[in-house]
Amino acid sequence: MDRVGNSRRTFMAGVAATATVAAATTTAARAAEGTSDAMQSVAVLGGGVAGLTAAHELAERGFQVTVYERRALGGKARSMDVPDSAKAGRRPLPGEHGFRFIPGIYHNLPDTMRRIPFPGNANGVWDNLVAPPEMVFARTGHEDLRIPLPWPGHKPADLTLDEFRRALTALLDTAVGIPAHETAYFVNRLLVFLTSCDERRDQTWESVPWWDFIRAAQMSYDYQRILAIGLTRNIVATKAEEASTRTVARILEAFVFNALGRGADGPLDRILNAPTNEAWIDPWVAHLEKLGVRFRIGWTVTEVKYGSGRVTAAVIEDPQGVRQSVAADHYVSAMPVEHARRTWGAELRAADPQLARCDKLETDWMTGIQFYLTERAPVPHAHLNLIDSPWSLTAIQQAAHWPGRDFAADYGDGIAVDCLSVDISEWDLPGILYGKTAKQCTRTEVAREVWAQLKAALNDTGATVLKDSALHSWFLDPGVDGLGTPNPTNDDELLIHPVGTFHNRPQAATRIPNFFLAGDYVAVDIDLATMEGANASARAAVNALLDGIGSPAARCTVKPLFRAPEIEALKRHDRLRYRLGLRNLLDLG
Repeated sequence: MDRVGNSRRTFMAGVAATATVAAATTTAARAAEGTSDAMQSVAVLGGGVAGLTAAHELAERGFQVTVYERRALGGKARSMDVPDSAKAGRRPLPGEHGFRFIPGIYHNLPDTMRRIPFPGNANGVWDNLVAPPEMVFARTGHEDLRIPLPWPGHKPADLTLDEFRRALTALLDTAVGIPAHETAYFVNRLLVFLTSCDERRDQTWESVPWWDFIRAAQMSYDYQRILAIGLTRNIVATKAEEASTRTVARILEAFVFNALGRGADGPLDRILNAPTNEAWIDPWVAHLEKLGVRFRIGWTVTEVKYGSGRVTAAVIEDPQGVRQSVAADHYVSAMPVEHARRTWGAELRAADPQLARCDKLETDWMTGIQFYLTERAPVPHAHLNLIDSPWSLTAIQQAAHWPGRDFAADYGDGIAVDCLSVDISEWDLPGILYGKTAKQCTRTEVAREVWAQLKAALNDTGATVLKDSALHSWFLDPGVDGLGTPNPTNDDELLIHPVGTFHNRPQAATRIPNFFLAGDYVAVDIDLATMEGANASARAAVNALLDGIGSPAARCTVKPLFRAPEIEALKRHDRLRYRLGLRNLLDLG
């Protein structure tokens, strides 16, 4: 057997042994509590981050859990094999829906990761997180702005004299590009939000688009591209002209505190040190199986049946296309909202009006494409935010962050040495190569257009960063279909946050006593479609289930975003002003 095969067997054996010990410890602890939860069954409908989190928390508390997943465990977070790419005993090239980003503002997801055993790791899967030393705003026609991300133990990137010259040029160029009075105004707007009470945030700022809040229409091009569009379309995957100020500013507030080392689980930017399934999802599934969780892959939920005040069954189509009713004591709907709401019939919706409000939640396209290279590109070891690109591209070259992997030896045909993973956030504006939107392009045209936009941003100041001769192949998320036709579809859309979205998010607990919601669309403290939101919502769903049956089991910890104690007095003062109908004290309009 080749080295990769041996590595895989060793890894799975290590996971199994570690997970067995953890499972035995958990089972003994639950038995000591003397609970009857083990007699109750839960059907978890969906096997993404929300579904796996719910299964994890329930299994630790002794419930009999079955997860039904229509496609593959891990949902949008998973990595996937590039078909027909493996040669000579290597693994297939790693593809993905989009690259993973696990910032330090997350607390609930990292807690789960610490509880997933991984061979050789004291802190489980969490120890597989690594922190890039910087982030880059890649400008088209300008030097790229490199921003260090300091943290204890952080090693700044080594810069050549030419790289230092370029970085300094970019810093000064940006400082000149955004006039001082515009910078001062933007800082003032952040301070206004920072000192706004919750009522003002939830009511006033939720109804104001970010674009209007920062007066982007009256500002310079660089102000618009960096502070309006660059911070929304590229990072939050929503349009600055439509995005709720509450959503955008709240996440920026959290990032600022993270950068200052306040209330953070770790560095501002963290990624996994291997393809997602290898570093996280596969060990998680192995651990859950040791805890007794059963998985039904290829089973598609078509309807949640309701009668006599309760959910009576889930109608599920098995891999052979046969529909059957699955009964359980409790049901956790953990599918993405665009899929979940199709399974809610009129009677179920009538039983809880918040289900009908979910029809108002909007989704959009944010999908990944990977370019496999025969030469490693000389780009910083960082996320690249191509803020001038028409399709709002973000990217990262991955192999440099995978210290335990020899990319060419482990993956593909031995020729590709790295993967440049790119997220496409804008699918409805014309590109630079064909003059068409991404949805109007064929799959091949999308790849060529993205490659052209990457080169426009990275090859624009005298250095040839990306070479056509180094492009081995590409892989576009298979969830996208029908490109170039009148009706393209995307099976993995992302919840977006136009004004008013906050008020349509449902709670994890519903008025149906045995039916609960989990997913990044559920109302939790982090008001953003994220893996952290999915994880926190699943914890909230499990807590609601435990409360409903009066279980003595410990409740899941659900940790909110950090709130700076020294700001709370200013928020209390603003609460008084808000109730008197006055604007925030710092608000200059």
